[in-house]
Amino acid sequence: MFKFKPGPPEPTNYLRQRNSDIIDPTNIVSRSRDDEKKDVVDRLLAQASSPDLTVLPIVGMGGLGKTTLGQLIYNDPKIRKHFELWLWVCVSDNFDVDSLADRIVKENGCKTSGSSAPEKLQNAVSGCEASGSSAPETFQNAVSGCEASGSSALEKLQNAVSGKRYLLVLDDVWSRDEHKWERLKSYLQHGGRGSSLLITTRDFKVAQLMGTTEANNLKSLDEIYIKEIIETKAFGSKQVEQRPRELVEMVGNIVKRCSGSPLAATALGSVLRTKTSKQEWEGILNRRMICDEENGILPVLKLSYNCLPSYMRQCFAFCAMFPQDYEIDVQSLIHLWMANGFIPEQPGLCPETIGERIFNELKSRSFFQDLKSVPFDKRFSVEEMNMDMYCSRITCKIHDLMHDVAESAMGKECAAITTRPSQSEDALHSTRHLYLSVNRPENLLNASLEKGSPAFQTLICDGCVKEDMKILSKYNSIRALKINQGSFLRPKYLHHLRYLDLSGSDIEALPEDISILYHLQTLNLSDCCDLQRLPKELKYLTSLRHLYTHNCPELKSMPAELGHLTCLQTLTCFVVGTDTGCSNVRELQNLDLGGRLELRQLENVARADVEAAGFGNKKKLTELKLVWIDNDQQEQNNNIHEEVVEGLKPHDGLKALRIYSCGSNTFPSWMNMLNGMVEFTLSSCQKLEKLPALWQLPVLEILHLEALPSLHCLCSGGTTPITFQKLKVLTLFHMEKFEAWWDTDVVQGEEPIFPKVEELDIRRCGGLTALPKAAPLITKSSGGVDTKCRSTFPELRKMMLMYLNMFDKWEAVEGTLEEGLTFPRLEELYIRDCASLSALPKGSLLVKQSFGGAGTVCPRSAFPALRELDLLDLSALERWGAAEGTLGEEVTFPLLEKLNIRDCPKLTDLPEAPKLSVLAIKGRGQQISLQTASRYIPSLSMLRLDVSPDDADTTLLHVKQKWNHELPLATMRLGWCDLLFSSHSNALALWACFARLVDLTIWNCDALVYWPENVFQVLVSLRKLWIFRCSKLTGRTQASGEQSAPGRDGLLPHLEVLTIDDCKSFVEVPNLPASLKKLHIERCNDNLESIVFGLQEDTRLAKGEGVVQLDTSSSIPGSSSREATTSTAVLKLPSAANLRFLPCLESLTTWRCNGLSEVANLPPSIKTLNINGCGNLRSLSGELRSLEELNLSGCKSLVSLPDGPQAYSSLRVLRIEGCDGVKSLPSSLQSRLDCLEQKYLYGRYEGWSMRRLVNKAATRLFPCSRDEESDSD
Repeated sequence: MFKFKPGPPEPTNYLRQRNSDIIDPTNIVSRSRDDEKKDVVDRLLAQASSPDLTVLPIVGMGGLGKTTLGQLIYNDPKIRKHFELWLWVCVSDNFDVDSLADRIVKENGCKTSGSSAPEKLQNAVSGCEASGSSAPETFQNAVSGCEASGSSALEKLQNAVSGKRYLLVLDDVWSRDEHKWERLKSYLQHGGRGSSLLITTRDFKVAQLMGTTEANNLKSLDEIYIKEIIETKAFGSKQVEQRPRELVEMVGNIVKRCSGSPLAATALGSVLRTKTSKQEWEGILNRRMICDEENGILPVLKLSYNCLPSYMRQCFAFCAMFPQDYEIDVQSLIHLWMANGFIPEQPGLCPETIGERIFNELKSRSFFQDLKSVPFDKRFSVEEMNMDMYCSRITCKIHDLMHDVAESAMGKECAAITTRPSQSEDALHSTRHLYLSVNRPENLLNASLEKGSPAFQTLICDGCVKEDMKILSKYNSIRALKINQGSFLRPKYLHHLRYLDLSGSDIEALPEDISILYHLQTLNLSDCCDLQRLPKELKYLTSLRHLYTHNCPELKSMPAELGHLTCLQTLTCFVVGTDTGCSNVRELQNLDLGGRLELRQLENVARADVEAAGFGNKKKLTELKLVWIDNDQQEQNNNIHEEVVEGLKPHDGLKALRIYSCGSNTFPSWMNMLNGMVEFTLSSCQKLEKLPALWQLPVLEILHLEALPSLHCLCSGGTTPITFQKLKVLTLFHMEKFEAWWDTDVVQGEEPIFPKVEELDIRRCGGLTALPKAAPLITKSSGGVDTKCRSTFPELRKMMLMYLNMFDKWEAVEGTLEEGLTFPRLEELYIRDCASLSALPKGSLLVKQSFGGAGTVCPRSAFPALRELDLLDLSALERWGAAEGTLGEEVTFPLLEKLNIRDCPKLTDLPEAPKLSVLAIKGRGQQISLQTASRYIPSLSMLRLDVSPDDADTTLLHVKQKWNHELPLATMRLGWCDLLFSSHSNALALWACFARLVDLTIWNCDALVYWPENVFQVLVSLRKLWIFRCSKLTGRTQASGEQSAPGRDGLLPHLEVLTIDDCKSFVEVPNLPASLKKLHIERCNDNLESIVFGLQEDTRLAKGEGVVQLDTSSSIPGSSSREATTSTAVLKLPSAANLRFLPCLESLTTWRCNGLSEVANLPPSIKTLNINGCGNLRSLSGELRSLEELNLSGCKSLVSLPDGPQAYSSLRVLRIEGCDGVKSLPSSLQSRLDCLEQKYLYGRYEGWSMRRLVNKAATRLFPCSRDEESDSD
């Protein structure tokens, strides 16, 4: 619709154009800022060994290209190779630390589950055996997810960066608040060595505050590049000799007006593109001076704004209501323009078309940027995986400086409130267009009624609405409304409403009197999962143009006489019902629908009805989804299904066709006429045995086939050689009989079948034995050298092969295996549960041929570009190549960075991979020894190893001889590692090499009985320690009961997180360091009776002296280690002189500690307290002035909660359940109840009798066991 090609989002910046200009301005920037980029890149790389966080600011005035330079640095190949994790977030003027941390995690794919920790782990354990995951790994990954989902945003951020060498770009920082910066920085200082922060800011004081190294002071862009930008924008594709000379002579003066700002040059050049005479250019030049020290470049940007027609200025200025960096849905934006009457009428054109032209004009003048295609909804396959889709939705952003232009034009008429600033009340009463993204926006809006009724025209509430928005009855002037609750609507007060968005709400039905909204143009009900019906009188909404009803699974029919909505242009889902009072599909006959259309419950329709609907005449449709639901009817009405799908013939320009659960065993005759089809999806068609000649579709890029149990091959019929010329994405899921790529009658050519496929995903196709036949090809390379090899998928970037029981070879043609084959561009390979696969492919000999024709045979490599390799649950895999490589033909992975092996019991060695940085070898029965892995460990940043039973003391000696220095390893996870905790001197010597470890996990280690002080003494960088299922660990020191030896206070000096989990004999945690922030003690059964913390007043403890010691009154003096594992102990320090005060402790979690009766002297720093399943807990005490979240569950014996003048003063979240002994809440807590963000109280308390759930979906309360974790890796 907007003339954008479908495809994945691409990184863009304000100079990247979307037209056919001869010179790509991005290359201009790359050349003009190359020196600055190299300087910053070199400075970041030079900090590789620095233990401290490097903060490098890029500072300069707005519009100089700070963000663009940041993008160039961020995407530089050296940076991508050097750092393990890359994060980017636009900060703007809202430097709220918690929300910023949350955005960093969410916007960079560090997704956390919406489920609570217990749910995640309960689900994980139920799927553990089925998935084949090893228990320790399953638990390790689940605990990470649990911590993320149950932690604060800052803790999630800390968890995301912990132990990784990361680069974080904070773009457009304004805040000078040192306290906020130091708070954020304290959580960012947990990355690996060399972690760096790159900030861009206009404020030199911000750079001085945040920077740890000299700032890069970005200078104005050289005029030669400014001129190049202006000429590119102003003259477009015209050749130099075609450009008017008198205008070319004026470019120099225009360049000076831009004052070295590339953004100003881009914007001004776009304005000049529409001016064709000298007088018009002089008119631009003769306007008042711009870009001086006082005004910066805003006047330049206002200049381009002022050149717009008045209606276009109004459309753009309206965008000031959105926050900076907001991703705007272009179609919704146009509908909002329409609702507010900003789009002028033009004879013969609908307002949507005019709106599209306005947007395209603003886009061409650089008012909008970062355009990308997105799907209407995420599609999930049977395998729970996101799929690539054709996308007809477009989103965009506004550069922050252009946002300033919009704000300066609108003044107080537009406002975006994303926090609760003190000015919010004034904004509410002065604005006409309001964007609200705060929790419980109804509180803010209802309170504003006291000062009168605001005259809103647009109100967009992205926050969660819980209670009645009484103020809605006062908004007589409102034209556009977005809220997530429909039960509060009062249509009789909303006469002027033209735009109503209730998407994602929990409404079951709209009020029937909504039919009086005669001016309503857009009604968005998408993703309303509980919506059961539409208003019966919907037909009276005669102005309705856009109705979004997709993803409403409970909607069973459409209201009667839908055809009366003659203005309707968008209907995303039509549900064919059977009731007498609902619309038949014939009602669509006279509707000129476009965009996306889903026809659902097609088992209820006849061929005559769909033919009467005339889908072939609806030329504006781009996506058509056909869905049958009733499986019983599917069995009974095969012929009807065939007739219906034949009658559904669309126009031949359709872009995407998706068919689900059709009972026909043949394809419609019109299938191969869809010459414009980009995506085809076919799913759950039980009887379909053959596909049409899909390779003949000329522009097909995406092909999804799923749950087709009768299909045995991909290609059948046809008289031309098979080649999918444009196909980029191919997925084949859950097809039991699928066994061949082509039928016997198919003509096979000499060219590759899939020359352009970049992503291949095959799962649960039990009969498939091989990939298609390889073909010879020549790949071009630099220096006049071509490479000859054989390949099946020459452009493949990502391949996943899962649950293919018969897959045992890499080519479908017998007799050619010895020739080998290559995947020249493959970067990611994931293979799982292919029981017959015994080897990876033998690489074809790479013959490099120069201009002279001489050929050079190079080492054999099937995967010369591979960077990530996962091999999971491959019981027959024993070789890295199909044949042993001879001299000069070594099997190699020259670029491999990450290798993950799990339960491949026949593999005994590792391949050549000189760039390997992450290695994981998992599975109790694996045969790859520590000695084998040792050659890679010195270069690794992360190691996950289940120690082989074959490793012995001789292994330690061998490995020790290889290592004689500290290793860069930051993260290590060890299972069954008794050998490394043995008394052998070489074991301790090995630990000395791991001094840089930041994150250590140990599980199933029976050698751990005493606290390994000798090991922990060398781990001076460790920040996170998790000990799991070490059943003999007591926690005692070797000299139990004695005072700590000198130097013991220095153990683990930087430890911040300690988890002791499922260690049945655990009785004592000695020497907790003062740096500790989080303590988890879980499943210690009856061994732990009390947890008593030290008091802050003890000055000796404030200096870090003293240790946590065992109360031995219940222990047997001199007991053996076996006796020690069964004796009852108390984690208690009865005298303050023997307790360490923990000044940094912020979180305490105890879970399933059945013997625990007391938790005392909680430190004042505690912010999160989780106590779950401690049925004998009777007493809880401490100073809780900093406590933000209190979760108590299953503490049946607890009778009281702490009280105090400052207790609970910071509390935000309260959950109490299953604590029957608590009869009353302390007064300090009572007074806070109405101020909490979330409260879940289950019980009857004095002065507060209730069973209340605030927030619709309450999460479960506490972290669960790590043994409930599932790991698909």
